[in-house]
Amino acid sequence: MTVFTAAAVQFEPTMFEKERNVTRLLDLVREAADKGAKLIVTPEMGTTGYCWFDRDEVSTQVETIPGATTDRFAALAKELGLHIVVGMPEVEPATGLYYNSAALIGPEGLVGKHRKSHPYISEPKWAAPGDLGHQVFETELGRIALLICMDIHFVETARLVALGGADVICHVSNWLSERTPAPYWISRAFENSCYLIESNRRGLERTVQFSGGSCVIEPDGAIAAVIDGGDGVITAEIDTDRARERVVLGEPTFAQRRPDLYRELPTGQSGWNPLDFFSLYGHRPLPAGRRSKIAAAQFAPSSNVAANLVRIAEFAGEAAAEGAALVVFPELAVTGLEDPASRAEGLSGVSVTRLLALASKLKIHIVAGLAEQDGEKIYNSAVLVGPEGFVGSYRKIHLASRDRGWASAGDSWKVFDLPLGRVGLLIGHDALFPEAGRILALRGCDAIAVPAAIGGQFSFGHAGTDVAQNFPIPTGADPFHWHHFRARAGENNVVLAFANVLDEDAGYPGKSGVFGPETFVFPRTEAIVFEGEGVAVSEIDTSNLDTPYPTNPIRRKDLVTMRLPHHYVPLAVEAGNEQAAAVA
Repeated sequence: MTVFTAAAVQFEPTMFEKERNVTRLLDLVREAADKGAKLIVTPEMGTTGYCWFDRDEVSTQVETIPGATTDRFAALAKELGLHIVVGMPEVEPATGLYYNSAALIGPEGLVGKHRKSHPYISEPKWAAPGDLGHQVFETELGRIALLICMDIHFVETARLVALGGADVICHVSNWLSERTPAPYWISRAFENSCYLIESNRRGLERTVQFSGGSCVIEPDGAIAAVIDGGDGVITAEIDTDRARERVVLGEPTFAQRRPDLYRELPTGQSGWNPLDFFSLYGHRPLPAGRRSKIAAAQFAPSSNVAANLVRIAEFAGEAAAEGAALVVFPELAVTGLEDPASRAEGLSGVSVTRLLALASKLKIHIVAGLAEQDGEKIYNSAVLVGPEGFVGSYRKIHLASRDRGWASAGDSWKVFDLPLGRVGLLIGHDALFPEAGRILALRGCDAIAVPAAIGGQFSFGHAGTDVAQNFPIPTGADPFHWHHFRARAGENNVVLAFANVLDEDAGYPGKSGVFGPETFVFPRTEAIVFEGEGVAVSEIDTSNLDTPYPTNPIRRKDLVTMRLPHHYVPLAVEAGNEQAAAVA
């Protein structure tokens, strides 16, 4: 079945009233079936409620899977000929351990289950981390994967199931502390080119306000259907053929992956103090850090190198006047996008020499893209120069389709230590690959500079929500509710300076910005070029706040240290290596 209707159920369970919760969920499933749904997803811990104090308190709520509750959903699935995802607390009889789990149930009974692999702050009080990995289940509807709430904060989880062939990710959650549909939900569907059915609970439980916003997200990140507040059901069409194209902004990104360069993904600092970790053996300790400013400039480079350098000087001057220590310019800002190979230069050529003089004059660091000539090869490159001279360069690793006719691919990641902190470089298309940003974060980057020429839609707004939130969590309209490169910054706890080409006639929308390292801190620490050419400038703090263990999130990197890298081995396995994949 390539096309079918799916449904997300939104529901407010009541603690200690399992029978009421299960009965109500069965009614909502039947309501979704009446609307034609063949795959129906219900919230995380929907049978019991969520905010349990400890093992003793939740012990009366846990069940086996399969068990009494899943049997009731299985009977309904058989009667109506559909698939249901149920979130519930599970007990494993062999060990007595509890898990936050989700079960996929079909007309023939239990298809499979997922145990939450990446715990939120509450689960360690009663549940063990999931031990089943990240599976994809073959069904008559298509290939279905299950993830639970916090799992999807980590880029690796959705990538694993997408590489496993998932057409649909069923994400059951108790999401909170932001307006929904949440940007992370959208980014996971978008970057993996698959559907995401989001079933989030609503309501207030033990002082915790949940956000609702259950929805169906399409492979391009568009919201197909959404319910804001209240109990209810929404439906949308799923087309598995569309998901299997694995195309992001018109590019076959899964075919363009570079797993040979992703070997670091199954590694990490495993909770060690990052200051100790990166200073081990005295090799490349993190820079001392400081408060400073970073800028991203957006404009449309032409085919006239001299004119482009004049524009770069103008915007660099503007950034320096606002106190920026670093300014990032778009991809191929020096050379121009049209036939860049015809204007390629060596790194000791006239253009880089001009950039060096500009950086020295303004006492600012500059990142700018250009076509680099090196012998018989040409690269889509970026240079980093500063008052001290030439700092380094980076060659684009993930080539977009437009690059392949003229550019050779780079083969190494680059990070540089500046007074403002550790800075990594990516170029445009690179940043669409979650693996790339993660590797730079694992190398200790405080900031990632992204000269870009990315077209299409990677950001959209939100009309506002009726779900009340505590101050200062925003609930009103926002033209940039989802910006994929804001998500890229937050998920890696880095500052990301995204300098995109603005040329609407050629399909480049701009939307450049400097995005802060924390997703759930409001008001956000960021600056965006809202319209036209210009410069966005934002503050960055890479200091450790004078403590032996960094209290600054950019150095502490919670979403990097909380990774569970033993799950991630398949991300670094090259296509066709079935034996390695099977071992992983």
